[in-house]
Amino acid sequence: MILAVASGKGGTGKTMLATSLALSVADAQYIDCDVEEPNGSLFLHVNIQTHQPVGIPVPRIDKDRCSLCGLCSEACEFNALAQSKTHVLVFADLCHGCGVCSYVCPEDGAITETERRIGMVETGVFQDMNTHDVLFSQGRLDVGELMATPLIKAVRKTSDPARTVIIDAPPGTSCPLVETVRGVDYCLLVTEPTPFGLNDLELAVGVMRLLSLPFGVIINRSDSGDNQVKNYCQLEGIPVLMEIPFRRDLAEAYSKGIPFVQIDERYRTLFQQMVVKIRQELEL
Repeated sequence: MILAVASGKGGTGKTMLATSLALSVADAQYIDCDVEEPNGSLFLHVNIQTHQPVGIPVPRIDKDRCSLCGLCSEACEFNALAQSKTHVLVFADLCHGCGVCSYVCPEDGAITETERRIGMVETGVFQDMNTHDVLFSQGRLDVGELMATPLIKAVRKTSDPARTVIIDAPPGTSCPLVETVRGVDYCLLVTEPTPFGLNDLELAVGVMRLLSLPFGVIINRSDSGDNQVKNYCQLEGIPVLMEIPFRRDLAEAYSKGIPFVQIDERYRTLFQQMVVKIRQELEL
């Protein structure tokens, strides 16, 4: 089973919950798809064992074979190609690696592709005394890079189908989130009981429904705001899977990079029961 932990906004405690959930399931694999700022390793203190660079194919133009027909630059939706009077300019940082330029090029061999690195996939193992080993994977986007989705695709390929996969999704509702949750079995939306939390939860719910993904809500710091989030979930028929009140000891543990299930063991049982209910709902 693949579970994604997502949020419409940052700062809701998504990674804190995702790492604690991974520690609560005996056969878990934690995958950090928040490739622009992966921080699950701060809680899991993983022994990183492998480093695999990831790149995207970008075009290389052979000036001797190029007929300057202009088809490649016209076909590029991302303005990564521009034709001058004498040659075709390639803006590699804008390229999405889709390959449409080489597809439409009528001249044999005028466009070839070379790989441009965008980041790294790192894997390792975390050993927790209360669970079996937790497999760990994360994507780390290179500084200055914009193409997060190819790296997310690469890190998702590390998932082990024999495990319960916990995917820590990037915040927001844009392309990186969509690529992360595509094809998962269930999505946990982490929110907070504030006007901002409600607004961004509504956006995230819209994405889940467009993708036809089953989902539920976890309300973090549930006693620190108002009841608008709970009322919205009730009105929309969205299950509230768990409410976590604000507690100083949990906040202090978070600031020290300590998963909160190591502070309060009761939450391991609550997470385990939640996973069982999700499996029953999905009939897995």
